[in-house]
Amino acid sequence: MNGGPKEFTRMALIGTLTVDLPRMRDSRREGALGNHFVVPLQTDLLQPIQRTLVLESNNPQSHIHRPTQTKMADPKPQISFIGLGAMGFGMATHLVKRGYSVTGFDVWAPTLEKFRSAGGQTATTPSEAVADKPYCVCMVATAAQAHSVLFDHKAVDSLPQGAVLLLCSTVPCEYVQSLEKQLVDYGRSDILLVDSPVSGGVARAADGTLSIMAGMSSAALEKARFLLEELADPAKLYIVEGGIGSGSNMKMVHQVLAACQILSSSEAMGFADHLGLDLAKTVEAVNKSEDAWNWMFEHRTPRMLTEYKPIASAVNIIIKDTGIITAEGRKAQFPTLMTSTAEQVYFAGVGRGFGPDDDSSLIRLYNEGKGNFKGLAESEEDKIQLVLDLLGGITLCAAAEALAFAHAVGLDLDQVYELCINAAGGSKALQKFGPEIIKAYKEGSAVQGWSVADGGVGLKEVANRLQAAVEEAQRVKAPLFLGGQALNIIRLALRSGGDGLAAGAVVKVWAAAN
Repeated sequence: MNGGPKEFTRMALIGTLTVDLPRMRDSRREGALGNHFVVPLQTDLLQPIQRTLVLESNNPQSHIHRPTQTKMADPKPQISFIGLGAMGFGMATHLVKRGYSVTGFDVWAPTLEKFRSAGGQTATTPSEAVADKPYCVCMVATAAQAHSVLFDHKAVDSLPQGAVLLLCSTVPCEYVQSLEKQLVDYGRSDILLVDSPVSGGVARAADGTLSIMAGMSSAALEKARFLLEELADPAKLYIVEGGIGSGSNMKMVHQVLAACQILSSSEAMGFADHLGLDLAKTVEAVNKSEDAWNWMFEHRTPRMLTEYKPIASAVNIIIKDTGIITAEGRKAQFPTLMTSTAEQVYFAGVGRGFGPDDDSSLIRLYNEGKGNFKGLAESEEDKIQLVLDLLGGITLCAAAEALAFAHAVGLDLDQVYELCINAAGGSKALQKFGPEIIKAYKEGSAVQGWSVADGGVGLKEVANRLQAAVEEAQRVKAPLFLGGQALNIIRLALRSGGDGLAAGAVVKVWAAAN
């Protein structure tokens, strides 16, 4: 460079830091933009980080910019994770992948080894796992296990002051409300409890895209929101009004749909087997149907075609959930007509030793004696239509029971609907008839029912189609536990409301009883 005077210019760029440099004859060098040397920076770090740069211009060959002071971003908080089952393992390893230090505990030693291989840390007791960790996620199977972990194994004693406790297990509303009181009585009112059951399955747990139903205090929400957002799909994190217990009530209502539709998948496929249908073709037809599709059918039936493997959700899990639904129904004097029927079939499966097996394996209760009796339906098309009509009737009644129960426990029906259609309880029936059921509750017409609109679907049409399926099932001796119950419910609604009722008006059976 010449020894003449140095000229400076300045340029502002978004996402970069531009520093004044002496004008040079040749600026065509790597890192140069015109007469400006551009230092790339992450845009999201520009605000919190201030840098003092020293320009070393004495050496024209190296214009180096060294930060003399840097304020680093706060490190991610440490998290303890209790319960590394199918869902818990996916959630915990997702947090590890997101850069969190996660210490896990589980009673099954091979799971702990697997978690260490995935980058997590492990502890030998719940108390050791939570020590000095400001956040704890509890994802055990039952309320009894949660109580044992927290109190019998002294996890509550070891949680630091002001810790956040996410209870993600599916438990009764009554339990999580009692837990809040127990923490106060135990002298740990400083612990911020979050009632946050989850839904979505193993794959979504591992991807951090679960549906989460969370009820908590405003103080707990402020501290826990980031962690809930890490675990949930951005569009499927539901903050439920009502505080502790409201999240569990929302999950309970969702499980009405889940329990009925898990079993209806086996019922429909068993019926198809009795009819002599190709099961793979049946699956394809249901998944394309605008009336019969539901999330559980789509995700359970592939395992029915592969000898119920891999095990994704055991019968013992859903039977725990039905127990919560029917028990809470009895307390609220609410008739769980569909779920109680499903529960009895789950009991039969457990009695035959199917409890640890994948819940798709319950098709075994339905396809015994297949092929011994002949029905009237001849064509493949007619037989598939019977299967579709069976599922249409069952999922309509499941949707009505879920929304009626949600109303009975004081949940926001619009939020319930939004959650369920986007979660594992989703179905075409809920999507189609849910809005008119919600409207009826808002307008006060749920008890009386309402007439079918022009171009709408009438309840009598649904009844006739479902009855044809039930009658064919009688001919081929295929058990239809849910199908038979759904038909009885629909007939009750028609008997008191007349043939002109809209399909969604079947909810009047539950509304009138509550």
